[in-house]
Amino acid sequence: MQENLTSFSIKNWSDDDKPREKLVHKGRMVLSDAELIAILIGSGSRNESAVELSKRILASVDNNLSELGKLSVKQLMHFKGIGAAKAVTIVAALEIGRRRRGGDGLKVTKITSSNSVFDLLQPKMGELPHEEFWIVYLNNSNKVLFAGQQSKGGITGTLVDVRLVLKKALELGAVGLILAHNHPSGTLKPSEADKHITQKLRLAS
Repeated sequence: MQENLTSFSIKNWSDDDKPREKLVHKGRMVLSDAELIAILIGSGSRNESAVELSKRILASVDNNLSELGKLSVKQLMHFKGIGAAKAVTIVAALEIGRRRRGGDGLKVTKITSSNSVFDLLQPKMGELPHEEFWIVYLNNSNKVLFAGQQSKGGITGTLVDVRLVLKKALELGAVGLILAHNHPSGTLKPSEADKHITQKLRLAS
């Protein structure tokens, strides 16, 4: 019985199949998402290998790494075989990835399309578990003067101070504004509150 249980361990696999050895000898690009996560957690449980455990975790978010990045330490610990240390390791690794994308977003210095706005703000807002309202200030050539959070936790007239927005625009000499707001639920349809604050800022400016 003991022999059967230990067969789940990656240690019993051939070197060609072990995630760490595969990364060293074949490069990181050949590894699956599950194999990369398996390297992070190091081991599985008595009944499944680290790779199988990683596959189960990924399956819970439809194999979407962005959705995995939204899981908290407590949520990850609901999986059998994932304790606090492993959960923290996964969360930390995905946060590093998010911050790396944030560094790429800093390279966006001019807005040429909605895709430019996405590239600039998605790393900052895309995986947040709460709502945030951001504003991008532009000059007359659509170059980014500043992009920053205006409010957090929702979007209502009381949370978005139009006077502060316009004051910042005057200080920067901005001639254009882009309003951005995330929906943690994933819905792409703007709410009535979204439309209201957009119209309010449009009229004020």
